[in-house]
Amino acid sequence: MNPDSRFNKGRPRGVGRLAASGALIAGVLMLAGCGGGDGSSGASGASAMNQVAASQQAQNGNPQGQNGNQPYVDPVAYSPNATDALPLNKVAEKAAVMHYQWTSGKTSINYTTTTGHLTASNANGTPEATMSYVAYTAPSTNGAPRPVTFIYNGGPGSSSIWLRLGSFAPTRVATPDPLMTNWPNFPLVNNAESLIDTTDMVFIDPPGTGLSEAIQPYTNQNFWGCDPDVNVMRDFIMRYLAANNRSGSPIYLYGESYGTPRTDMLALALETAGVKLTGIVLQSSILNYFADAIEATAITASTEGLALDTDTLAGYYPGYAEVAAYFNQVSPPLIDQGLFAYQSEVFATGQYNHFGKYAQSWVLSQLGIPGALGTPVFPAQRTLDSWRWPSSLTLQALQGYFNANPFNIELIPGTTIGRYDGRVSLPNSDPRLQSDGDPSDILISQPFTTALATQMPDYLGYRAPNATYMPLNDNIINVWDFSHDGQPLPDTLPDLLGAIQLNPQLQVLSENGYHDLATPFFNTEKQLARLQTVKGLAPNLQVNFFQGGHMIYLDDVARPKMKADLANYYAGQPIPLALSLWTLPAPWSDESPAGTPTTATAQATATQ
Repeated sequence: MNPDSRFNKGRPRGVGRLAASGALIAGVLMLAGCGGGDGSSGASGASAMNQVAASQQAQNGNPQGQNGNQPYVDPVAYSPNATDALPLNKVAEKAAVMHYQWTSGKTSINYTTTTGHLTASNANGTPEATMSYVAYTAPSTNGAPRPVTFIYNGGPGSSSIWLRLGSFAPTRVATPDPLMTNWPNFPLVNNAESLIDTTDMVFIDPPGTGLSEAIQPYTNQNFWGCDPDVNVMRDFIMRYLAANNRSGSPIYLYGESYGTPRTDMLALALETAGVKLTGIVLQSSILNYFADAIEATAITASTEGLALDTDTLAGYYPGYAEVAAYFNQVSPPLIDQGLFAYQSEVFATGQYNHFGKYAQSWVLSQLGIPGALGTPVFPAQRTLDSWRWPSSLTLQALQGYFNANPFNIELIPGTTIGRYDGRVSLPNSDPRLQSDGDPSDILISQPFTTALATQMPDYLGYRAPNATYMPLNDNIINVWDFSHDGQPLPDTLPDLLGAIQLNPQLQVLSENGYHDLATPFFNTEKQLARLQTVKGLAPNLQVNFFQGGHMIYLDDVARPKMKADLANYYAGQPIPLALSLWTLPAPWSDESPAGTPTTATAQATATQ
């Protein structure tokens, strides 16, 4: 079970078809179809839901006091299945409301949890989906509306359980990341780094995840694609703002992993709909799927996904180097993570043209099919020896990256390292790897779902005896329509640019983990740098970095720093040591400006 399901059971979607096609693949495989519905085609008119349960009133920032708790037993049998949907007469905007006090040092805040459903309706007032959510709210202390931040994970197919139980809610699951100590018995604890002292938080489950379900005549699968997903998320947010009188609050979006391209698209959709955002947070980003040839090839099962393979090899390298340093595979020993990241970026940039000879073989090796398009090509021993000094990596680490096997099993002999967090490792003999090939996924999947089972009925006061909360719906990734803006895969830099052009004051924060091998930090820097190509653009962009993996907040060193940086961000202050647009490394030369289609897209279109 993965917090981000883009790699399913250790093998990306579509890889089997690619391997089977071998040398003939270029001639017989086609890109995924363009377009994708907005989830409303063919829907019959239905009256919009106007009912708002009395329990929702507690979300306006005025807790009722400890005796005002309102637990709720939800009788609805929600289904995550693709073709299922609820009839309108079974849909209700009801919620459990509970009251607590959060403390951190000398700070104490009374806060309210609201757990239940709101109805997303389209612009015509037709109900689309009943969306499950958990909101944490607190009263204003200065008479001004508190900020409200809408938070979600990615996948596609993930609920918001991972961010809600791991990051900045008032309680969290305490993991020993990156270790496995006492697994899977990780306790729920008071979260000293909660953002409840800074912003209200609303954690959202997209349709088919959590307890969210489509409303007839729609089905869950109607919302399983880039564009319809963004539309229903937009409609939920607009409903929440209206139902709780929050349109005057500073409004933020916070997305992780696939939640970052969703955020770029959603920011533009909300701004276009007249909802002015104050800021967006992009954590562990994949903003352009074409620029990650591993992802693009896995999804499309076509050679077009390899168009930016050199960008991908070079983009993954600095993150891999940071993981190698964690395992003492650098010489001289690591002194500063930031300086070493810069050294690794300089090395990858300097060797970029040389890397091109090996890029296709390297990408296919990460997919487990190095010979799918012919004899693999990797650097000779003398080449690797020549790279030892400028890279500071040991020969073992260089051999682990440039070979015909995935680097997660080659860096440390006899050991598998994590994809979401490269520091998490297990011996290859560990039986848990038989069902999940990512140790960093194993670290959290069972502990988080166990914690949810006890937290929801007790702490949140919400029970759904006829339904099962869906943390991650693996069926969604297999049918997801990745097409967006006339392209077979989402490149969301044009969406981000559009949102910034509509709202030049939009505060954009990009958070990155040095040890994230799922969405490497250098890839993100290179994609955001495409905004440098837009004449006259001066975005309020900050990019920061932390030790840790994909779920940066699991790290006990990173999380307090994240909290401090976010406090500055919400206050509109500069974040110490964060990069701006013009201090990012320049974009790769083979990629298009932020406002135009990617080179990969142009090449793919030319072959159709």
